[in-house]
Amino acid sequence: MKVSRRSHVPPFAVMEILAAANARREAGFDVLSLCAGEPSTGASDVVRSRAAELLRTADLGYTEAMGVPALRAEIAAHYDRWYGARVDPDRIAVTTGSSGGFVLAFLAAFDVGDRVALARPGYPAYKNILAALGCEVVELDCGPETRYQPTVPQLTEAYYEGGLDGLIVASPANPTGTMIAPAELEAVATWCGEHDVRLISDEIYHGIAYGEDVQQATAAMYTEAGAVVVNSFSKYWAMTGWRLGWLVLPEELVAPVGALAGNVALSPPALAQHAGIAAFSPEGYAAAADNVARYATSRAALLDRVPELGWRPVAPADGAFYLYGNVSEYCARIGGDSVEYCARLLAEADVAITPGTDFDGVRGRDWVRLSFAAAPDVVARAVDRIVAWQQTL
Repeated sequence: MKVSRRSHVPPFAVMEILAAANARREAGFDVLSLCAGEPSTGASDVVRSRAAELLRTADLGYTEAMGVPALRAEIAAHYDRWYGARVDPDRIAVTTGSSGGFVLAFLAAFDVGDRVALARPGYPAYKNILAALGCEVVELDCGPETRYQPTVPQLTEAYYEGGLDGLIVASPANPTGTMIAPAELEAVATWCGEHDVRLISDEIYHGIAYGEDVQQATAAMYTEAGAVVVNSFSKYWAMTGWRLGWLVLPEELVAPVGALAGNVALSPPALAQHAGIAAFSPEGYAAAADNVARYATSRAALLDRVPELGWRPVAPADGAFYLYGNVSEYCARIGGDSVEYCARLLAEADVAITPGTDFDGVRGRDWVRLSFAAAPDVVARAVDRIVAWQQTL
């Protein structure tokens, strides 16, 4: 029997490395894993307590396809609280993680053959999901000169070369951690509105930013111009396995996403939805802020040791919890690329990080991504091992 052409997408390499690291750990090795973008703390106590109570007392059957009204109302209040943005709860769709949100948004917004632009380097699932849905991916080469983010001139060039139907932006971005300033996001959103290009803004790392001057803007301010916001409980609230995310939709996509959601998943996970309401409590916000403080500690220590690591250049780690660095010097020493670098680092030093080939099919063979979402002492010990191992090359 045949296998569909649309299923021929590359596997997500970080998951393969995570599996290899877990297998090595199960074999008795002391593996330090900094490959996955997963907070080490897990959900806050207030969310866990609410979940335990719900398991004892609640009816956890199917919910509304777009999510329970109480959670949608809390998400809308969050936008008012954080950004001063008024969002109608009816325009919020709760999804099975941000990944489920991307699938619904792409299905509702794009047709087969549509051209959708995104930054390179960038999160690989964007282009792989788009390719599986029959869209044409237009990669914008984004380097240090643009802070690894797409610019209006790049969009204009791509638009006049072959047309554009969509743009995906991410701020803070994976793998680089770079952010789009509010004025720049407004300029991109305005350009997209003027050129009938659907803007999809990945904001799953919002709340995880560093420095007093860092400002986070949301494309929820621009839904009247057609922008779609994707967000999640996985990163800021450390609820990765709960599979809970959301979309903020422009009016014209509300009914299509609702119909698709009911057919694709019936409803998001009921337990996660009801417990997730507690994430917006003062206790939930406080626990998330404590996590960000831990990431900041790890980040500061890690940046202090970049000269010692010898990774150069590195992308500005303004937000999220990643260090994206160039390891071409060490790749040259081993006569390989970042895939071999990461494989040998795991096999010889028991540290798991991710090769840049996941994020950049052109230059990623010289780059790696290290996640500092683990506990600060784990990150510090991992860097010790990396430095010592590189000295043997």
